[in-house]
Parts: sequence; C-alpha cells; structure tokens
Amino acid sequence: MGSAAEPAYLYKNVVHDPTISAVKSAQGIYIHLENGQKILDATCGAAVSAIGHGVDRVKQAIISQLDQVEYCHPGFFPNAPAMQLADLLVESTGGQMSRACILGSGSEAVDAAMKLSQQYFAEQDPDTQRTKFISRHGSWHGCTLGSLSLGDFKPRKTRFESILHTNVSHVSACDPYHGLGDKEDLETYVARLKQELDDEFQRLGPDTVCAFFLEPMVGTALGCVAAVPGYLKAMREVCDRYGALLVFDEIMCGMGRTGIMHAWQEDGVVPDIQLVGKGLAAGYGTISAILINDRVVAGLKQGGGFFVHGQTYQSHPLGCAAALEVQRIIKENDLIHNCREMGEYLGKQLKLHLGDHPHVADIRGRGLFWAVEFMEDKASKTPFDVKLALSKRLQNRGLEKGYDICLFAATGAVDGWSGDHFLLAPPYTVEKQDVDEIVSRVVKTIYSVFEDVYA
Repeated sequence: MGSAAEPAYLYKNVVHDPTISAVKSAQGIYIHLENGQKILDATCGAAVSAIGHGVDRVKQAIISQLDQVEYCHPGFFPNAPAMQLADLLVESTGGQMSRACILGSGSEAVDAAMKLSQQYFAEQDPDTQRTKFISRHGSWHGCTLGSLSLGDFKPRKTRFESILHTNVSHVSACDPYHGLGDKEDLETYVARLKQELDDEFQRLGPDTVCAFFLEPMVGTALGCVAAVPGYLKAMREVCDRYGALLVFDEIMCGMGRTGIMHAWQEDGVVPDIQLVGKGLAAGYGTISAILINDRVVAGLKQGGGFFVHGQTYQSHPLGCAAALEVQRIIKENDLIHNCREMGEYLGKQLKLHLGDHPHVADIRGRGLFWAVEFMEDKASKTPFDVKLALSKRLQNRGLEKGYDICLFAATGAVDGWSGDHFLLAPPYTVEKQDVDEIVSRVVKTIYSVFEDVYA
C-alpha cells in the first residue's frame, strides 16, 4: 500500500478500479486472471506477443543467459547476444541495412533516430541548417517528448503541446479511406501526397530538413492503414531530391506482423533508417532497435566515427537473448508465412461476419494486423459523437465475463479526435480455429455494445 488507502501501483488512472482483475498467468493465446477469467489475447497486448505466451524455449534462453552474464554496460563491453542479434537483423534485410543499434523501448528508438538523423548531417557540416523533421498527421511514434512531437495522436499529445519540439511539421498520411477524394484514383492520390511533401520541403527550406518519418503501415492512430502501391516510392523520390533521410517506424508493424519480415519489403523501398521493436522479442524482453544503411554509416565515418548516444540498458544481454530465441522460433516454424496466410483468413472472416453491420464502416489490414472502424453513418462517413466513447466501450465489454477478448481500442482516425476503431493483432502461431474463435467473440462484443447504444 502507498500513502493513500489505495494500491501504490500507478499505470495511468490514479483512482484504483477494484473491478479490474490482475493477471495470474498466461499461456499460448490466453491470459488467465485472478478472478478466474480466461481472456483471449487477440491483440498481443499492443501487437507485442508475436509467438504467444509462456514459450519454454525463450524462458530457457533467458535463464541460460542469466547463468552467463545478466548485465554489462555497453560502454565497457559488447556482449555476444547483442552482437548476434545485430547480425540477424542486418541479414533479415537482405543486406540493405548495415548496422543495428540495440535499445530499449520504441519511444527510445524514435528519439535516438531523431538524434542520429541530425548528427548524420552535422558530421559532414558542423554548421548544417538541417535541424527540422517532417512527419505525418494521424501518426503515433511514442510518448517521450521527441517522439510525441513527431507523432500526431492528439489524445496523448495535446496536453503537452507547450513543451514539445517546434522543429517538427506534418503532412497528410496515406489514408485512402479518409483521404481519397471523390472520383480520385490511387495514382492521382499518390501524386497529390507526393506534391504535398514536396511543397512542405519548399516551405521549410529544402536544406533545413534532416528527415521524413513515417509508418509504412500505421498502427494505433489510424488503425492498420498500409501504404498504397507507389506511395513509399514517391516519398523516397522526394527525400532523395532534397537530400533528406527517409525513416521508417516499424516498431508496431515490423518483424513479421504484416506477413513479411519488414513492412517496406512489400514495396521494395528501402529506408535510410528503420525502427523495430514490439515483435522483436515478442514481450520476452524490453527491446527495440535502429537499423541504418551504408549511407548513414558513411556519414558518421566522415566525422567522429561514432553515434553520440548511450543508455544504461542499451544492448541488454537478457533482452537480446530473448529476441534471438524468438526470432529463431519464428524462422524455424515459418511463422511469418503463417501470419500472412492466417491474416488473409482473418480479414475474410471479419468481412463475412461484419461487412453488412450498419455501423462497421471499414475493415482493413495485412498479415495479422487488422482494424475495424465504426461510423454513425457509413454513407457520409459521419463518426459517432466522441462523448459516446464507443471504442472504449467495445474494449471494456470485451473484457467482461462472457465476452473474454482483448480488443485494442483507439480514437481519432477521422480528425485526430473523432472516429472509433479497434485493432486485432493475434500471435503468428494462430490456426484457423483460433481465428474463428476471435471473430466469434468480436462479433458478439460488437452486437452487444450496439444493443446498449440504441437501447
């Protein structure tokens, strides 16, 4: 107990809710609560637990590493798991990226990538004017001040506007459901977005921008929105025209989640810097990584030859050992192929059972990364009143006894505030019967909530 007559634990809500049960154990795709509930983890937390819970091989790998060395500061010594993991990550890109910097949380990785982007130019010209960043509306890059400045998830950003960085601007996301114009085809849409980015470079001054950050498949903020064909290529061309770096944030969508190891491989457009995280150790370690290409390495070599960055728990042996074993399991069991195959089945089943629902406006995704978005009026794409808190009600109902499913709720896909959707991101290990159970519980939850809404 803390100083107050409530539990000392704080996540977000300072008022303790005694109705929320703690986790007792987890195995496979299920989480067991202390109140006896068995919850189907259809979201892997926040797209984290990619191989499911309680995998003995990973636990044994962590124990084995504990028996060797539990921690060593990377400023003194490298460690074998970190070096092996870096090799694995570089190899997974087909050699397109050439270095891997192992970090902790995804937000850390984003902040470090911002620093690295600016340092790349400063090493070549100490008087460089390249200190600005361009990102996109409807993006989420993390909750540290740097990553929060870069992102545009208004419910978590607006409160801190007064202390955020002022050297970040935003352009439109590639979001055809909300952004595609009437009678506009995808080719014209991509050309419009390309011109918007070009215009932003010109507005800021082309020689003042160091990097453009984007999520190849947007997760939380817009709800599983993949780049349309030609979009990443167009963004690459604009960045190349003005000499800026292109940074792909794949912390949520990478490491196999979309049915391919790296989301950018779907389009064959290689970034200068890439960020990975959640699926890297699949929850068995707190870990993320920055991957950089030869261009960035060469830029650093022109200067001092090192990245001016370092954190206490960087390259942590336990996290790296966990990530290595997770990635071996994924490869040995061909789980990324299963992710793609089961993802196609999940999408078909969601559309089959929910496509005709009067308020299910869009069902979209790739691999095992899907979102369901709701509108009060589908024809006009009019969202529900934010006061209804529809997505939160769906998440809460899913966690009630008799529904027993995790749904990852989010808001703001329409304008930053309005709009309701939830994400589904089950483990890569799911089989058809698991997908059928997920869809059955999702459908039951949705219909139950709407019965209440219109009661």
